[in-house]
Amino acid sequence: MRHARSILVLFMTIAATTSVAAPFTYTNARFGTVCTFPDEIFTDRQPEPDNGDGQQWLSADGASLICSGILNIDDDTPKGFVTAEKASQRPGYKITYSKTGKDWAVLSGLKDENIFYERRLFGKDRVIHTVWIEYPPALKSKYDALVGPITSSLKGP
Repeated sequence: MRHARSILVLFMTIAATTSVAAPFTYTNARFGTVCTFPDEIFTDRQPEPDNGDGQQWLSADGASLICSGILNIDDDTPKGFVTAEKASQRPGYKITYSKTGKDWAVLSGLKDENIFYERRLFGKDRVIHTVWIEYPPALKSKYDALVGPITSSLKGP
């Protein structure tokens, strides 16, 4: 029921921001990672990587979306992931928000002057399912309205 409500919210958000709303659901063949997003915004599907771990889409206005999975070979946890990211010294990378739950983590911040939002689900299948959205600050109002519904649609098998 929660997933259906999230999809409905996504559809209503898309309808409010675009003239034609058609959510697209992507399912990664390798890991079963699933996310739903407006494919009339993220129109430019990039080539799938050789390892088949996910997919990236670009928008005409400079935003990007990645939906992927990775094997949790280090037995990472939501808290461990957030702690490591907050300690990162990567140039141009700054965490401004983080939250964790039993099997999930979210981060938001700046990466190379763009705003990013990342949600990770730590699956019982030893896979970390991820959705990453990145966009220019000038588009904050447009993409902030989409971040919640898109990231809430993330799930594993």
